[in-house]
Amino acid sequence: MPEPVGEATEGQPRPPVDDPVAHRFFTRGNGPSAMPSPAVNFDGVGNLDLVYPPDTNGDVGPNHYVQFINLSFQVFSKTGVSLYGPAEGNTLWSGFGPPCETHNDGDPIALYDPIADRWIMSQFVSSIPYGQCIAVSQTPDPTGAWNRYFFQLSTTVFYDYPKLGVWPDGYYMSANRFTGALGPAAIVFERSKMLLGQAATYQEFHPSSGSTQTYLPSDLDGSNLPPAGAPNVFAHRGSTTLDLWKFHVDWTTPANSTFTGPTSLAVAAYNQLCAGTRSCIPQPGTSVKLDGLGDRLMHRLAYRNFGDHESLVVTHSVDLGTTVPTRHAGVRWYEIRASPPGSSPALYQQGTYAPDATHRWLGSVAMHGARDMALGFSVSDSSSVFPGIRYTGRLAGDALGTMPQGEATVIDGSGSQTGTADRWGDYAMMAVDPTDDCTFWFTTEYMPSTGTAPWKTRIAAFKFPSCGGGSVTPTATFTATATRTLTPTRTPTLTPTPTRTSTNTPTSTATNTPTTTPTNTPTFTPTNTPTI
Repeated sequence: MPEPVGEATEGQPRPPVDDPVAHRFFTRGNGPSAMPSPAVNFDGVGNLDLVYPPDTNGDVGPNHYVQFINLSFQVFSKTGVSLYGPAEGNTLWSGFGPPCETHNDGDPIALYDPIADRWIMSQFVSSIPYGQCIAVSQTPDPTGAWNRYFFQLSTTVFYDYPKLGVWPDGYYMSANRFTGALGPAAIVFERSKMLLGQAATYQEFHPSSGSTQTYLPSDLDGSNLPPAGAPNVFAHRGSTTLDLWKFHVDWTTPANSTFTGPTSLAVAAYNQLCAGTRSCIPQPGTSVKLDGLGDRLMHRLAYRNFGDHESLVVTHSVDLGTTVPTRHAGVRWYEIRASPPGSSPALYQQGTYAPDATHRWLGSVAMHGARDMALGFSVSDSSSVFPGIRYTGRLAGDALGTMPQGEATVIDGSGSQTGTADRWGDYAMMAVDPTDDCTFWFTTEYMPSTGTAPWKTRIAAFKFPSCGGGSVTPTATFTATATRTLTPTRTPTLTPTPTRTSTNTPTSTATNTPTTTPTNTPTFTPTNTPTI
């Protein structure tokens, strides 16, 4: 459903600094065409529910690409042919019962579980009974049957901005808790039971009470698993640090579960983008600006085990302007390593990608099996660049801290968003194809025309020729439409009363009083979260 307007932002403005790791050029000896062009490039789900932002994300499996946005999802072949949908998000819980069947509240996540060859789909319930709806596919086919769950997290507290990660011993989730500002939550759901459709529990910690800090759980890429028993890593953007926490779960004896940290890694100085405001990124032909969302790390915190070391990559938006109120949005990215696996993490490299005066923000970054990286983001400026989608990258042998392979375009924007709520993106997603462990898939939103919020989303795949001995098999660039609508068989799963254990802050309880779901009205509705 449409969410209330407003959301807290983190941090306060600081005196402007000159970014010491800014990458202020397009290439370093590679030429303008070094970044591969998209070989697959098609429209995803559009603004079917007349809301904004879209919360665009999606993941790739061996045979499918699944995209889940506010408030719809769609399943595609890897050439962009629609196999199911677009359908309302709560279609996944048809026949399951309330609240997941009756609510379609958004903040969705779609992930491929490479360990089990399964899919995970999730969205929150943003009113009583507050909680998380999660579906896990019963087979590798996301158009087939699903095990469905509702985990009631509270009767009084809204769990906002949930982000999930796949790990061997659980599906880990971060969220921001709101009744006022209660602080972040770190949660793990019982993956082994959910894959089998059995009653499952969850465990929860509250890292810091009374703050609006946004955390991210690590999400597994590649076929190499973390060391046996390794905890999931949660990350948070501090003002001068990256703060890492370790979540160790014990399903047999929940009292032995721990959430420890932080390990704080000093990072290069930067200015927070758009501190305290949503009206931030300029667009051509309008005074309306777009949300920079510079107060948090961006989805995902991507994890890999290379055998001799572990890597985490993550990104957030920064301001390269050195005079107030000048803004120049760029994308700060990091690689953290633990060498050997299981040892103490250290910051291996960092950089800020801002090669010219165009604003680049709302990024997502990933690394494939040969250690090349790709970084996708939104672009806009005040004169000629309408909100569109681009990406850059680096090869494993490139100079540390640089993205020197040039820049490629997924799609140019052709208009500006004039909706006065300023909302943009909320998140995007860069994923790696598990079939070749080389091909990157990126999805986010763009503006095809000027209007309140006539956004569309785009899905593109590209590959460095040096990885895997070739490029992605090209297909025509086109706009996908639903060619057929399958009706997946849904197997209802009994909803357990979750076990709330291992929380290190008190939680309150109240009588569960379900509410009805408001009907979407045919006006553009900003999907936002409570102001504090």
